[in-house]
Amino acid sequence: MRAGIEIRDAHFPGRAPIDAYGNGGFRFAEMSHRGSILALPSGIHGWDAASFEDIDLPRLQKVIADADEIEVLLVGCGPDLRVLPKALRDTLRTEHGIVTETMATGAAVRTFNVLLAEERAVAAALIAVEEAR
Repeated sequence: MRAGIEIRDAHFPGRAPIDAYGNGGFRFAEMSHRGSILALPSGIHGWDAASFEDIDLPRLQKVIADADEIEVLLVGCGPDLRVLPKALRDTLRTEHGIVTETMATGAAVRTFNVLLAEERAVAAALIAVEEAR
């Protein structure tokens, strides 16, 4: 008997630079993903945050699970630079040892790629954008 189609969470099990962004998604490791992503030491995961306002502690649980391997979390806020709420920044830093840096998604992608190439303990939470700037 054949099983039905199995829908799984989007996940690439490795570290990879982000090759492109825009049109509501990202390209990496010769594949593409529509929507936002978390680029973590455990891999690149689809992320259900559609806008900056969606970023909260529950949506960052995968980041927290990898906290021992992360020093800096780059947050791509969408098309523009935004500031994470102080309580969220403080919780990530004091309870999990993660420093956050916010910037527009394009800048976060470029910075992530440089730090990844330098083999730094970096992760990224990237909100998908429609247009690459």
